[in-house]
Amino acid sequence: MFNSAERLISYRNLKPKKKDGFLRLISLFSFLGIALGVAILIIVMSVMNGFRTELTNKILGLNAHITIDSNGNKISKELKKEITEKFPNNKYYRSYQGEGIILTNNNAKGVIVKGVEKSNLLDLFSKEKIIEGSLDNFDEGDVIVGGELAFNLNLKVNDKINIMSSSFMDTPLGGLPKKENYTIAAIFNSGFYEFDQNLIYLNLKDSLSLYEKTEKDVNLEIYMSNPIQANSLKDKLQTINSSYFVYSWSDVNKSFFSALKVERNVMFIILILIIIVAAFNIISGLTILIKNKTKEIAILKTLGFSNLSIKKTFFLTGFIIGFIATVIGIILGLIFSIYIENIRVVLSALFNLNIFPPDVYFLDEMPSEINFLSILVIFTCSIIITSIASYFPASAISKMDMIRALKYE
Repeated sequence: MFNSAERLISYRNLKPKKKDGFLRLISLFSFLGIALGVAILIIVMSVMNGFRTELTNKILGLNAHITIDSNGNKISKELKKEITEKFPNNKYYRSYQGEGIILTNNNAKGVIVKGVEKSNLLDLFSKEKIIEGSLDNFDEGDVIVGGELAFNLNLKVNDKINIMSSSFMDTPLGGLPKKENYTIAAIFNSGFYEFDQNLIYLNLKDSLSLYEKTEKDVNLEIYMSNPIQANSLKDKLQTINSSYFVYSWSDVNKSFFSALKVERNVMFIILILIIIVAAFNIISGLTILIKNKTKEIAILKTLGFSNLSIKKTFFLTGFIIGFIATVIGIILGLIFSIYIENIRVVLSALFNLNIFPPDVYFLDEMPSEINFLSILVIFTCSIIITSIASYFPASAISKMDMIRALKYE
């Protein structure tokens, strides 16, 4: 594509003379702009990918992949047997969920109360997630609370708490919210701030009693080996019995993940603009270089160089700047993406700032996931932008009047 003479001239163009100090400065700015733009784009995309993956894993860790809501119709043993026989590679649990208020130590906190059977908890929580107490002690009259909730309300294992439900019971004084007393059997840490702050677990029978519900209100939760296929299974389950309301984890969090996707795409477009702005420096730099090299271009033409060959030399000059800057940017982006959490800790300690507050982002650490397909897309976009930026100044060479150039230069 490029012969040895074209490569030699391009290499010499990359080393401006001392009198061309301004040109050297423009080349440096274009190089740094593209490198930093690519690096920042990779870092942001890696953090966004990691953020989405971590949130998905946290949400799937405690949420059912598919829930069959009884909708007031009891889920019979026959129906459960039919479902388990048709889709045998999943786990099935019974549950009930409602809203309530914890009352303790003159404090009150709204929570989500989830009633489950003990075997369900043993599958949901590994030993690492239970930071105090034990699931072996989880029986009727016991409750399991999140670590953030326990910290905020100053709760410990074996403490007594009152839980007020949203259902009312009739009294001589009128309807009053039902309230029950429970003992904290264990404290969990899911790693997802929102769950640890707002979710508690009761025995299934206790939850039905607290909300004045019966077996016909119990839901069926399904945990899959591949949660990504939840929507496909949901559609199949809905055809079995239309009386029940079936929804998946993606339905519950649809708006949240849609917002993440939109934000990721917008960030990509905005950061691509950094590379485009930096590419304008290549245009200006090559334009000045061609202007300064008018006499040399005219001499090359008299020696037999074609317009196409001279265009290629200046195009290659701009392309090399963009290519090397892109590669350097990718390397910088990968290094920062790999050590992003260490960098965050250092900056937080150095400037006494909480750069990644867990109560806002729901995670304890800044996540990062390097996606090589994203890096390939970024590399391709950067190369295309720099190629276009290098082509336009080089194409102007064909419009130059070589006779006048030789006469006045």
